[in-house]
Parts: sequence; structure tokens; C-alpha cells
Amino acid sequence: MKQNPSANPDIIPDGLPDHLPEGEQLVWQGKPDWQNLAINAFHVRKVAVYFGVVIIAQAALHLARGASWATALDAVPVLIGLALAACAILAALAYASAKTTRYTLTTKRALMKVGIALPVNINIPFRHVDGVSFAVTSGTSGNIVFKTGGEVRLAYLLLWPHTKPWHIAKPQPTFRDVPDVEAVANRLALVLGGRRPVVETKTHEQPHGLMIAAE
Repeated sequence: MKQNPSANPDIIPDGLPDHLPEGEQLVWQGKPDWQNLAINAFHVRKVAVYFGVVIIAQAALHLARGASWATALDAVPVLIGLALAACAILAALAYASAKTTRYTLTTKRALMKVGIALPVNINIPFRHVDGVSFAVTSGTSGNIVFKTGGEVRLAYLLLWPHTKPWHIAKPQPTFRDVPDVEAVANRLALVLGGRRPVVETKTHEQPHGLMIAAE
């Protein structure tokens, strides 16, 4: 977990569009764990399983039609090659996404610098946040979700994959697969003046943990 990355007031920390205003302090900065991001957001594991099922099903179909084992396995190398290529592309996208992402918490807002080719800065003032929740996704990594109020208008495609899955009509900006997520959530709870959130050992696609009241 990275905190206060720059003590030099002349240097703008990566992830911030400009110096923080007087009275606002940097609390935490970090980025996704790219391997967990590849699994949970880019679904590399599911793609690998899908190709595995396709390979087995195709071989079984040929065998059921009376083909020899050699004939049934003819297409396996091609399918394995396609599977490896697909997984490699998704893993590369996850790595690039994590590499170019910077999550920031200050005493007054959350910021997200996202985008591989065209980076954009997303500003989420806490006064526009109805609540914050978190959930563990893998090991000690997890998501922190910001439930924004009606004043905030964000596009799902602009945020993805840094958003809670399936909340398309009203996207919820999300710090995805943050290492040591419980410590980050506790730090955020102190900033918001809320109670210590409860860890939910559920997947990121299910309901998150205890809501932290935003002021």
C-alpha cells in the first residue's frame, strides 16, 4: 500500500491532475493487482475453461461419430493455440490497465486516473458519495465501491473495468482488486468518519460489505 508518495510540494503526485488545494491532504494511492484484475475483470480463467470445454466436447463428438482418436484430436493443437492467444491478449490488457491506473484518496475525494491509450482523470468528491463498501476478491485483494449520488453522471464504458459489474444504468466507480483492501477500507472509513467496515469473503459480483456513511 502506497501512501504520501511525494513529500516535495513542487511535485504533483502521479494520478493527480494538479496540486491539491489548501486544506486537502493526500491519504493513499495505489493501483490494481494485475493478476487478480486479469482473473476478476478480464475473466482469463473463464476463457481458459471455456476453451477446455470446447476441446473436450469436439473430441467427444468426433469419437461418438466413430472417428479414431487421431482424427478426434486433430483440431486440439489449433484450439489450444487459440486459447493461449486469447488468454495472452486478455492478460496483456489487464497488465496494461493496471500499469496505467492510479487510484487516489484524499481527505475530500477519491480520484481515478484510468485509460490505457487515452488516460482520463475521474474526480469523485465525498459530498457526492452516498456510501462506500468493499469486498475481498482474492487473498487480501479486493474492491472498494463508491455509490455516487444523483449529481454524478458517469459512463459505464468510460469507467470499465473500474466499476462494479452489471451496474450499467447507474455506474458505481470502483477501485478494482486493490492489494490489502481491508487496510485501505479502514483508512477510508476514518476519513469519512464511519465505522470499521466488515470484510465480506464473497466474489466481487455479489453484494459488498457494510456501507460506510459518507458526509
